[in-house]
Amino acid sequence: MKEGGPSDPQWLRWTKRLQAIAQDGLTYSHDDYDLGRYEQLRELAAEMLAAHSTGTLEEARALLILETGPATPKVDVRAAVFENDRILLVKEPDEPGWAVPGGWADVGESPSEAAARETLEESGYSVRPVRLLAAYDRERHGHPPMAYHVYKLVYLCELLAEERLTDVDADGARFFGEQEIPDLSVTRITRAQISRFFAQHRDPSVPTDFD
Repeated sequence: MKEGGPSDPQWLRWTKRLQAIAQDGLTYSHDDYDLGRYEQLRELAAEMLAAHSTGTLEEARALLILETGPATPKVDVRAAVFENDRILLVKEPDEPGWAVPGGWADVGESPSEAAARETLEESGYSVRPVRLLAAYDRERHGHPPMAYHVYKLVYLCELLAEERLTDVDADGARFFGEQEIPDLSVTRITRAQISRFFAQHRDPSVPTDFD
């Protein structure tokens, strides 16, 4: 289910592309002159990022320097957990809205393992992933702009009959009906996506969503 084309502004798409070219060049090139040119290209990307955002040039440089190795998208994993036709949402510290539990996948774990881990850490609920609901390009679904290119994987997870942990990362964890969805952290999830998850939960024949 697409929600139009890429939502990032053109300057940010150019910045990401410049950063990716510079990052790949710095990874694979062995010529000192080429390395110098790729460093200049990354500096240009940092200047563009600083000029169009609220951060300083030093902050933009620090953000881009963190990205090393071949330029590839980051992976954000999420869990759609239902109980009696209500979906589990969590409210993370310092976030104004709610979201389905999730976060960045870690090296050494599969995406579904990451979804289960994040759910346990943020909500205290133990879950088992049972189906991939969505594989999204974050830029195409109305999320606020981000300096990274991100893929979002969302798994339908079932609750396990275990006692809920009370020591969790989130400020709140509750189940909501489809007509009770509170204000969302649109950086992480959108109402259109949640509506799709409800449809997939109610009807297993609704296919995996992608792009």
